[in-house]
Amino acid sequence: MNDFSFRKIAVAAFGPALLFGIGDGAILAVVVLLARELGASIPMAALAVTLISIGCVLNNIPASVFMARWGERTAIVVAGLWSALGMSVCFFATHFSVFAVGCFMMGMSQAMYNLARQSYMTEVVPLSHRARALSALGGVVRLGNFIGPFLGALVIHSHGLSAAFGVGIVAALSGAALGSRIPDLPVHPQPATAPAAKPVSMLSTFADHRRIFLTLGMAILLVGAVRALRTVVLPLWADHLGLAPAAAALLFGLAGGVESLVFYPAGKVMDVKGRRWVALPAMLCMGAGMLLMPLTASLAALMLVAMLIGFGNGISSGMNMTLGADHAPVQGRSYFLGVWRLLADIGATAGPALLSLIISAASLATGIAAMGAVAALAAALLHRWIPARAKVPPRQGS
Repeated sequence: MNDFSFRKIAVAAFGPALLFGIGDGAILAVVVLLARELGASIPMAALAVTLISIGCVLNNIPASVFMARWGERTAIVVAGLWSALGMSVCFFATHFSVFAVGCFMMGMSQAMYNLARQSYMTEVVPLSHRARALSALGGVVRLGNFIGPFLGALVIHSHGLSAAFGVGIVAALSGAALGSRIPDLPVHPQPATAPAAKPVSMLSTFADHRRIFLTLGMAILLVGAVRALRTVVLPLWADHLGLAPAAAALLFGLAGGVESLVFYPAGKVMDVKGRRWVALPAMLCMGAGMLLMPLTASLAALMLVAMLIGFGNGISSGMNMTLGADHAPVQGRSYFLGVWRLLADIGATAGPALLSLIISAASLATGIAAMGAVAALAAALLHRWIPARAKVPPRQGS
């Protein structure tokens, strides 16, 4: 497959990703604010955001079962329609409980779409280009997350806070429409000379690959926690230093700018040199940034730390998807990737909760430093369990 070109899959693979990213970016910035407008307390408004994550975590396994039955293309289309429906519920909600249901629905759609896009790219991209493709996919989503808030701000200025959900609805429906045009994936039947394969199910897939899930999968859980924490620790420490909200926004912007510059080169390094060459530096950079953050006392120092964390997060773009794709079998791939994404999403949900517990028991500085230690542990596990070179997964059976 030396003649592979990203141009052949650009629209089908990256178009829906950009649109879904724009939709999510447009609404995530206003979920808390709209919940407050509906009369929710501050903790309840925060719960609305948490419900998106919970919906994503709980739907990973059901989404994998759906995709095994109906395929990646149908899953992408259904994810877009379900996301648009969830955003519509939020748009028309007049009570917080209804709004919360819409948030949960959006999380469900994220799980199905994330799983479908990863499975699709695993199949259509050869191993020699896999990390670049999945890193670019993650980068395109982040680009959409960057564009979305600006589009949301434009319509909010003219039509009110809930209009941001209108942007999200249009983006989700457009993503579904574009996804409906992608070609079906090829089927991999058993060779005529091969013995009859046992039926593949979620339970059999987990049993057959439990060693991967309990070793490298635990590292992926920690990676999910560390990556989720970057959006929490920066504003908390900026507030601790007494910096203005605009300064905190500047920190996010700089970190995001660094991320956008490094995701594709990092993918190429993973393809050429191996996954370890990016996975370890990513976690070490983010861990070092969190360990150094409590030592900062000025905007300039915190800015450097934010850029270090942004670099680590940027080069890790697509890393979880690439490692999952490397180990996923063809028969039962959707089940395997469903469990893989579940582990990462559990980490992303548990990380901020663990930080909150440590802060309440000790201090903010201690909590952030402890998360740096979690990143170091993740790096150690990745070094232990990532193969020196990516290997082609078995093409038949499990």
